[in-house]
Amino acid sequence: MKLYIKYMVSLRCKMMVKEELTRLGLHYVVVDLGMVEIMENITQEQHDQLKINLLKSGLELLDDKRSILIDKIKNVIIEMVHYAEELPTTNYSEYISEKLQYDYTYLSNIFSEVKGITIQQFIIIHKIEKAKELLLYDELNLTEISYRLHYSSVAHLSNQFKKITGLSPSFYKRMKQKRQGNLENI
Repeated sequence: MKLYIKYMVSLRCKMMVKEELTRLGLHYVVVDLGMVEIMENITQEQHDQLKINLLKSGLELLDDKRSILIDKIKNVIIEMVHYAEELPTTNYSEYISEKLQYDYTYLSNIFSEVKGITIQQFIIIHKIEKAKELLLYDELNLTEISYRLHYSSVAHLSNQFKKITGLSPSFYKRMKQKRQGNLENI
Protein backbone atom coordinates (compact mmCIF):
# COMPACT_ATOMS: atom_id res chain seq x y z
CA MET A 1 0.00 0.00 0.00
CA LYS A 2 1.30 3.46 -0.91
CA LEU A 3 0.93 6.53 1.27
CA TYR A 4 1.77 10.07 0.17
CA ILE A 5 3.24 12.62 2.56
CA LYS A 6 3.40 16.37 1.99
CA TYR A 7 6.49 18.45 2.97
CA MET A 8 8.70 15.35 3.06
CA VAL A 9 11.70 16.85 1.31
CA SER A 10 14.83 15.79 3.18
CA LEU A 11 16.68 12.77 4.49
CA ARG A 12 15.79 13.84 8.03
CA CYS A 13 12.09 13.71 7.09
CA LYS A 14 12.57 10.20 5.71
CA MET A 15 14.21 9.05 8.96
CA MET A 16 11.40 10.57 11.03
CA VAL A 17 8.72 8.85 8.90
CA LYS A 18 10.54 5.49 9.22
CA GLU A 19 10.57 5.87 13.02
CA GLU A 20 6.86 6.75 13.05
CA LEU A 21 5.95 3.74 10.88
CA THR A 22 7.98 1.42 13.11
CA ARG A 23 6.32 2.89 16.22
CA LEU A 24 2.91 2.05 14.73
CA GLY A 25 4.00 -1.50 13.85
CA LEU A 26 3.94 -0.87 10.11
CA HIS A 27 6.57 -2.48 7.90
CA TYR A 28 7.81 -0.30 5.06
CA VAL A 29 9.22 -1.49 1.75
CA VAL A 30 10.24 1.95 0.47
CA VAL A 31 10.42 5.36 2.11
CA ASP A 32 11.07 7.96 -0.56
CA LEU A 33 10.62 11.71 -0.73
CA GLY A 34 6.87 12.23 -0.50
CA MET A 35 5.95 8.55 -0.74
CA VAL A 36 5.95 5.50 1.51
CA GLU A 37 5.14 1.96 0.50
CA ILE A 38 4.14 -0.34 3.33
CA MET A 39 3.70 -4.13 3.23
CA GLU A 40 0.31 -4.36 4.91
CA ASN A 41 -2.97 -2.49 4.68
CA ILE A 42 -3.23 0.28 7.22
CA THR A 43 -6.15 0.32 9.66
CA GLN A 44 -8.19 3.50 10.10
CA GLU A 45 -6.81 3.84 13.63
CA GLN A 46 -3.20 3.54 12.38
CA HIS A 47 -3.97 6.00 9.56
CA ASP A 48 -5.41 8.55 11.99
CA GLN A 49 -2.52 8.14 14.44
CA LEU A 50 0.07 8.43 11.65
CA LYS A 51 -1.66 11.58 10.38
CA ILE A 52 -1.62 13.16 13.88
CA ASN A 53 2.02 12.21 14.57
CA LEU A 54 3.21 13.45 11.17
CA LEU A 55 1.42 16.77 11.67
CA LYS A 56 3.35 17.29 14.93
CA SER A 57 6.54 17.14 12.86
CA GLY A 58 5.25 19.44 10.12
CA LEU A 59 4.40 16.67 7.68
CA GLU A 60 0.97 15.93 6.24
CA LEU A 61 -0.53 12.63 5.14
CA LEU A 62 -2.29 13.25 1.82
CA ASP A 63 -5.63 11.75 0.83
CA ASP A 64 -6.77 13.98 -2.06
CA LYS A 65 -5.65 12.81 -5.55
CA ARG A 66 -4.87 16.35 -6.77
CA SER A 67 -2.79 17.09 -3.67
CA ILE A 68 -0.93 13.82 -4.16
CA LEU A 69 -0.17 14.71 -7.79
CA ILE A 70 1.00 18.23 -6.87
CA ASP A 71 3.24 16.76 -4.19
CA LYS A 72 4.66 14.24 -6.68
CA ILE A 73 5.50 17.10 -9.09
CA LYS A 74 7.18 19.07 -6.30
CA ASN A 75 9.17 16.03 -5.16
CA VAL A 76 10.38 15.25 -8.71
CA ILE A 77 11.60 18.86 -9.03
CA ILE A 78 13.22 18.94 -5.57
CA GLU A 79 14.95 15.62 -6.20
CA MET A 80 16.05 16.76 -9.67
CA VAL A 81 17.49 20.11 -8.52
CA HIS A 82 18.79 19.35 -5.02
CA TYR A 83 19.73 15.67 -4.95
CA ALA A 84 20.61 14.56 -8.48
CA GLU A 85 24.30 14.64 -9.35
CA GLU A 86 23.46 16.42 -12.57
CA LEU A 87 20.33 18.05 -13.96
CA PRO A 88 18.65 16.18 -16.84
CA THR A 89 19.76 17.06 -20.36
CA THR A 90 16.20 16.79 -21.70
CA ASN A 91 13.62 19.55 -21.27
CA TYR A 92 12.29 19.72 -17.74
CA SER A 93 8.78 19.29 -19.10
CA GLU A 94 9.75 16.00 -20.78
CA TYR A 95 11.63 14.85 -17.68
CA ILE A 96 8.71 15.53 -15.31
CA SER A 97 6.16 14.08 -17.72
CA GLU A 98 8.23 10.92 -18.16
CA LYS A 99 8.85 10.51 -14.42
CA LEU A 100 5.17 10.85 -13.51
CA GLN A 101 3.67 9.23 -16.62
CA TYR A 102 1.27 12.13 -17.25
CA ASP A 103 0.92 14.64 -20.07
CA TYR A 104 2.91 17.76 -19.15
CA THR A 105 0.07 20.13 -20.09
CA TYR A 106 -2.21 18.33 -17.65
CA LEU A 107 0.44 18.47 -14.89
CA SER A 108 1.17 22.12 -15.63
CA ASN A 109 -2.48 23.17 -15.54
CA ILE A 110 -3.19 21.41 -12.24
CA PHE A 111 0.02 22.74 -10.66
CA SER A 112 -0.67 26.34 -11.71
CA GLU A 113 -4.29 26.14 -10.62
CA VAL A 114 -3.46 24.81 -7.15
CA LYS A 115 -0.12 26.50 -6.39
CA GLY A 116 -0.66 29.84 -8.14
CA ILE A 117 2.71 29.63 -9.91
CA THR A 118 3.90 27.68 -12.93
CA ILE A 119 6.06 24.58 -12.75
CA GLN A 120 8.79 26.59 -14.49
CA GLN A 121 8.67 29.27 -11.77
CA PHE A 122 8.87 26.55 -9.12
CA ILE A 123 11.93 25.07 -10.85
CA ILE A 124 13.60 28.51 -11.05
CA ILE A 125 12.99 29.14 -7.35
CA HIS A 126 14.64 25.82 -6.49
CA LYS A 127 17.54 26.35 -8.89
CA ILE A 128 18.21 29.70 -7.19
CA GLU A 129 18.05 28.01 -3.77
CA LYS A 130 20.61 25.49 -5.05
CA ALA A 131 22.76 28.33 -6.39
CA LYS A 132 22.63 30.02 -2.95
CA GLU A 133 23.69 26.75 -1.33
CA LEU A 134 26.58 26.33 -3.78
CA LEU A 135 27.67 29.94 -3.22
CA LEU A 136 27.73 29.39 0.53
CA TYR A 137 29.85 26.24 0.19
CA ASP A 138 32.35 28.36 -1.73
CA GLU A 139 33.63 25.36 -3.72
CA LEU A 140 32.48 26.53 -7.17
CA ASN A 141 32.72 29.88 -8.89
CA LEU A 142 29.70 31.48 -10.55
CA THR A 143 30.62 30.15 -14.00
CA GLU A 144 30.78 26.59 -12.65
CA ILE A 145 27.50 27.05 -10.78
CA SER A 146 25.72 28.36 -13.90
CA TYR A 147 27.05 25.41 -15.91
CA ARG A 148 26.05 22.91 -13.24
CA LEU A 149 22.51 24.32 -13.05
CA HIS A 150 22.20 24.39 -16.87
CA TYR A 151 22.01 28.14 -17.31
CA SER A 152 22.88 29.43 -20.76
CA SER A 153 25.27 31.97 -19.22
CA VAL A 154 26.43 33.54 -15.97
CA ALA A 155 24.38 36.61 -16.89
CA HIS A 156 21.22 34.50 -17.15
CA LEU A 157 21.84 32.98 -13.71
CA SER A 158 22.66 36.41 -12.25
CA ASN A 159 19.46 37.94 -13.67
CA GLN A 160 17.26 35.17 -12.27
CA PHE A 161 19.14 35.25 -8.95
CA LYS A 162 18.55 38.99 -8.61
CA LYS A 163 14.89 38.67 -9.67
CA ILE A 164 14.24 36.01 -6.98
CA THR A 165 16.45 37.25 -4.10
CA GLY A 166 16.77 40.96 -4.84
CA LEU A 167 20.56 40.56 -4.62
CA SER A 168 23.30 39.84 -7.10
CA PRO A 169 25.14 36.52 -6.56
CA SER A 170 28.40 38.32 -5.79
CA PHE A 171 26.70 40.59 -3.20
CA TYR A 172 25.03 37.53 -1.64
CA LYS A 173 28.44 35.84 -1.39
CA ARG A 174 30.05 38.96 0.14
CA MET A 175 27.26 39.12 2.75
CA LYS A 176 28.04 35.53 3.72
CA GLN A 177 31.75 36.29 4.02
CA LYS A 178 31.04 39.41 6.08
CA ARG A 179 28.80 37.41 8.47
CA GLN A 180 31.54 34.81 8.88
CA GLY A 181 34.08 37.55 9.62
CA ASN A 182 31.79 39.07 12.23
CA LEU A 183 31.30 35.69 13.91
CA GLU A 184 35.04 35.09 14.05
CA ASN A 185 35.54 38.41 15.88
CA ILE A 186 33.19 37.39 18.71
